[in-house]
Amino acid sequence: MAAVNVLLVDDHLCFGQSVARALSADPDLAVSHCTTMRTALEILQREQIDVVLLDHDLGVERASQFLPMARRRGFTGRVLIVTAWVSDTEAKRLLRQGVAGIFSKASPLDALAESIRLIQGGAICLDRRYRNLTAAEPADPSGAGPRFNERQRKVLRFVLEGLSNKVIAAHLHISESYVKALVQSLFRKTGVRTRGQLVRVTLEHYQDQL
Repeated sequence: MAAVNVLLVDDHLCFGQSVARALSADPDLAVSHCTTMRTALEILQREQIDVVLLDHDLGVERASQFLPMARRRGFTGRVLIVTAWVSDTEAKRLLRQGVAGIFSKASPLDALAESIRLIQGGAICLDRRYRNLTAAEPADPSGAGPRFNERQRKVLRFVLEGLSNKVIAAHLHISESYVKALVQSLFRKTGVRTRGQLVRVTLEHYQDQL
């Protein structure tokens, strides 16, 4: 059986090189590594790649930028997102784009090798956290994702400034518990679990609502 040609795209050099080397020890996997989407697209144009293992967060680049560009350049292979974390909102976006799965970096290396084989065979491989998501969910017709009400927007602006719930409550003349409830509602709307994730997702996708 011919080896599966795999390209790992991850900007952490030590992680990328180590994983590529370990996976390549398997005789049915031929794995190379690069650190940027630009380099990955160049490789796809000159080499036959079957599976791309793509980190979600590549500094200023995001995984959702990759697949449309790769398809325009004629790439017909499969893409597996390999990441420490991605929000539910972004995971749904990636699944709608056609990625073959989302794999957690907290999982064992042999599980990654098995996921590569499965998606090469046509399967969809999702980490347990994302199995309740569906690629068939219709996209928001406005393309804007969740909408925030005025109170949520005010709280969100203060969160972006790094203010605590107590300080935000004082600014808005509301109770600290109400601020906490508003922050939790923002978590639910954006599919995140921490304030840091909320800041990152907001700056990536929802600046037009601030």
